[in-house]
Amino acid sequence: MYRLLVLTAFAASVACADEYTLGPDSLRQSGVPQGTVTKHSWTSKIFPGTTRDYWIYVPAQYKPDKPACVMVFQDGAGMVAEDGAWHVPVVFDNLIHKGELPVTIGIFINPGVLPASSPDTQQGRYNRSFEYDGLGDRYTRFLLEEILPEVSKQHNLSTDPNDRAIAGSSSGGIAAFSVAWNRPDAFHRVLSCIGSYVDLKGGYLYPFLIRKTEPKPLRVFLQDGVKDNNIYAGSWYLANQEMASALEFVGYDYKFVVGTEAHNSKHGSAILPDALRWLWREYPKPIAKPNVEGSRQTVANILDPASAWELVSQGHKFTEGLAVDKDANVFIVDIPNNRVHKVTPDGKVSVFREDMGGASGLMFGADGRLYAAQNGKKRIVAWSPDGTETVLAENVSSNDLAVNTRGDIYYTDPRDSRVWFLPAKGTPRMVIEKTVSFPNGVRFSSDQSLLLVADTVTRWVWSFQVQADGSLANGEPFYRLDMPEYVESGPLRAGADGMTVDTEGHLYVATKLGVQICDQPGRVVAIIPKPEAADLSNVVFGGPSLDYLYISAGDKVFRRHVRRKGVFPWTIVKPPVPRL
Repeated sequence: MYRLLVLTAFAASVACADEYTLGPDSLRQSGVPQGTVTKHSWTSKIFPGTTRDYWIYVPAQYKPDKPACVMVFQDGAGMVAEDGAWHVPVVFDNLIHKGELPVTIGIFINPGVLPASSPDTQQGRYNRSFEYDGLGDRYTRFLLEEILPEVSKQHNLSTDPNDRAIAGSSSGGIAAFSVAWNRPDAFHRVLSCIGSYVDLKGGYLYPFLIRKTEPKPLRVFLQDGVKDNNIYAGSWYLANQEMASALEFVGYDYKFVVGTEAHNSKHGSAILPDALRWLWREYPKPIAKPNVEGSRQTVANILDPASAWELVSQGHKFTEGLAVDKDANVFIVDIPNNRVHKVTPDGKVSVFREDMGGASGLMFGADGRLYAAQNGKKRIVAWSPDGTETVLAENVSSNDLAVNTRGDIYYTDPRDSRVWFLPAKGTPRMVIEKTVSFPNGVRFSSDQSLLLVADTVTRWVWSFQVQADGSLANGEPFYRLDMPEYVESGPLRAGADGMTVDTEGHLYVATKLGVQICDQPGRVVAIIPKPEAADLSNVVFGGPSLDYLYISAGDKVFRRHVRRKGVFPWTIVKPPVPRL
């Protein structure tokens, strides 16, 4: 691993700002074959109506029968111009010729502009900050779904993420990091100069997300200057130090080089050849994830480093309602197919019940029955192991349910913003109304003293104290979840849905970002990213020792081994005193 380098000899000179000059690797050299640069234009669909220019650099050593490495540069015009500051094609020519850079096709792309309808009286809309400064995946999708496929029509580009790098300066720097962060299956190498990890559009959150999130196979080069911007959005220099500190905390392969310049390209362009050599060093050796063994990350204490997400079941339409029985079988609801599946610990999948009555939430009780929120038939029911159905309540609206050791049931009614209590022997009564905007997932704390209710349309999971008569008191929006940058349609939300708990009192929440894990005081301490793009709908502990985490995601169910153990709903486990 590489640590923070301040004012090092890595730069050409750092004595004072005007001493940064381009070295020989950034200048034309006799006898070095020159690649070709061609200019193109593009009208985007992902950024509707925007137009932009982009350039493709193809090295002289490129052969169409062998996939070439790829490096994408933001703010392409300034990067590709031979009379500009960066001279990237010249640097590529020199380094490829010396064997210090693999044969790499460069893609230099400008941010989009929405042309004005009447240019004489109207101004166009400039998309640079919208595309570059946010944390979402729209720009990532733009590159992977529009630009790279288009360039691939004419050139043989490698699809191996180890063969792909992405770079940028200022807002282009954070954009480069965002692309690799969102899609580490597509890019493993990041070059970020004077990156805008400040509050232009939420970039200041990255250091915190890096610290919480399961490590990714990335190598990151950061450059900044002590005189960089210090404006309304924050200090660029401090923000880059925070990024470097977070990368070091997790154990990423990174380098941070600091110079004396302001918010410009003088230092970054001077050290570009060395930065590229570092970024591509030991190629083609694959870039690996940081080793979680001995890591200070909370997620490292939860995940088994030998385990990754593994596919359990697929081919469904939409999976939900995960529940585990005493024999460690996991039950899955496929709502559109109106079917409940059973998955044994050895991975065998069978149909437990057809015509499930539009059930969504499932939960086993102490009596061995599988309880279901059967919203299709407006009922709460219980199924015996042989499939016998018992109706517990009728004419009710429900989505998810929780069952305690006595057989009492709490169920959520998102449509009317209500939570209901159904005693083991009695009729339903409403215990919460309008307090939670969209009550969805519902679970007990491990000692069953608290009822936890996920509000899907906000960032909160509520905590209520369970009273002796079944009523709920002292409610608070207690667990604060991390939010996605934006969603394509509808309101911005964390998307909290199904939940489960472990013996340490931690809460695991299925969200749009993945499984968010909260400690007892209500803080997100770890994030396990989704295995695929589909949002998560539920999460449960399963396996003979309750040490496998199962998730439902779109049409699939996955699992992975972890170092924590879950709690059966018919048992009470008092968690340890939390660290405040």
